[in-house]
Amino acid sequence: MSTQSVETKVEQVDVNLDELFDGAVSASSVTVPAEEETKKVNIFSKEKPVDFSFTESEESEEETEETEETETKKETSAETNDFLNSLDEEETSEKNETRGRKPINGINDVFSKLIKEDKIVPFDDDKPLDEYTAKDWEELIEANLEERANQVRRETPKQFFESLPEELQIAARYVANGGTDLKSLFATLAQAEETRTLDITDEKDQEIIIRDYLRATGYGTVEEIEEEIEIWKDLGKLEQQANKFKPKLDKMQEQVVSRKLEEQEMRRKQQEQASQQYMQNVYETLKDGTLGDVKIDRKTQNMLYNGLVQPNFPSVSGRNTNLLGHLLEKYQFVEPNYTLISEALWLLSDPEGYKSKIMEKGSQKAVEATVRKLKTEQASNNGSSLGVDKTEETERPVNKRKIQRPSNIFKRF
Repeated sequence: MSTQSVETKVEQVDVNLDELFDGAVSASSVTVPAEEETKKVNIFSKEKPVDFSFTESEESEEETEETEETETKKETSAETNDFLNSLDEEETSEKNETRGRKPINGINDVFSKLIKEDKIVPFDDDKPLDEYTAKDWEELIEANLEERANQVRRETPKQFFESLPEELQIAARYVANGGTDLKSLFATLAQAEETRTLDITDEKDQEIIIRDYLRATGYGTVEEIEEEIEIWKDLGKLEQQANKFKPKLDKMQEQVVSRKLEEQEMRRKQQEQASQQYMQNVYETLKDGTLGDVKIDRKTQNMLYNGLVQPNFPSVSGRNTNLLGHLLEKYQFVEPNYTLISEALWLLSDPEGYKSKIMEKGSQKAVEATVRKLKTEQASNNGSSLGVDKTEETERPVNKRKIQRPSNIFKRF
């Protein structure tokens, strides 16, 4: 047995632990709550003892792991129980809140007072207020707020109209009835306003009042009216006559304006009546599903009715128009198609002539198609017949020479 000597050399080395573990993961790499980050840590404030478990045996390590796992499970179980208990408490509080929503103490008296003071409008179902739930009160409040908003929307145009000067009120009523001759209307209103503001104490205004009144009543010619004014002026009765004629003249001007509004109102009613009659006539024309002797399906029937009745399309005039007017404007200005427009004009101006021409063209095409068909069939027949003749001629036996049968001299005739 040989012995081998080993030489050992011991040296003293200074090791810098900071440099050694500088790249390793440390506590500074872990995200912790802000409260813990503010704590000052030193060697005297260690909360846990130094772990020397790595110096123990493997059995000790397994026991330690089992102990730590058991403690972890206990902690997890405790946290879970706490969480479930908190959920139970929240559910119980929510149930208590839900139960507490129905009875609302004192609200019945408050709403009863508001209803008596006409500040709140109750529902029309005659349900006693004592039986109202929180949802009923909420719906009542929302319904009253909506009604108040609708009332404001209804009254605002009326209040705005009433705040306008009288002349603008008249003009607004005139336009609302479909009036368009605003120039004439404002001229009449201006004349009425000018007459109303004439001053009876002013001599020139006195002459204007007398002159306008006599002219409006058909007193006479211009010369006769001017002569009458001079007579009253010489007699010193000009102001007296103007004072007598002024109220009558104002009344006449008011009647002129009223008559203009009445005429427009009558015109509006006539337009409404004509519109209703137009819709009825269109309906009567299309209700049987035929146009003359042409059958139309339901889709075409609805398209024609809505296209003639419903003003759903904007027009160059600024007002809406029906499909007929829309298409006429479209093919004249937007997508010009003058051939189509000319055909439409021809149809509208001379329906019978246009239809006759279309039928004539259709008949001509039908004749041409029939001629082509007959020619095709004739050509086919000619070809087939020629083939049969050739076959018959080919198959027919060749005629042989024949002689006359000899007669019997003893044959009785």
